[in-house]
Amino acid sequence: MSLISDNASAILPIMFPALYKNSKTHWNKTIHGLIYNALKLFMEMNQKLFDECTQQYKAERQKEKEKVKQREDAWVKLQNLAQSNPQFKSVGVSLNNSTNSTLVGLPDDDIPDVDMTMDKIEAKAKDANVQRKKNKEKPLLRRKSELPHDQYTIKAIETHRRAEEYLSTSSEGGNT
Repeated sequence: MSLISDNASAILPIMFPALYKNSKTHWNKTIHGLIYNALKLFMEMNQKLFDECTQQYKAERQKEKEKVKQREDAWVKLQNLAQSNPQFKSVGVSLNNSTNSTLVGLPDDDIPDVDMTMDKIEAKAKDANVQRKKNKEKPLLRRKSELPHDQYTIKAIETHRRAEEYLSTSSEGGNT
């Protein structure tokens, strides 16, 4: 832990985007708890650095959104130029369906804006710890296979004889 706290200024800017994105999109609750615990540790180590990383992440996300918007605007301009071309009608019929499709934005556009406060991170970490404790208290059950039964497999299991029934041991053979 001391190595992490000594080098937090190098580690946190690298780790923050991945930790934040996974805290919002990962499907596993245990991973959520681990991520919130890591974010909480980084926040407690250096609050100022954590706030700087949060602001930097917000700025990067805003730049990415602006780039997507500029790219969409460039495609609209290009489409308008193409439509003003006199040969567009002859070529445009085959391209009509593809030009009406919308451009895809950033893959994580559904991630809400950054709102990382100490209270929220602590609450999420507590929830994850409670969930982990509940999971430890549950007894482990062994589930039977849910594969469909095969007649040939069932018949082979029923007719199977162990090899030990047919083999004689050295004491039975009389050779000692």
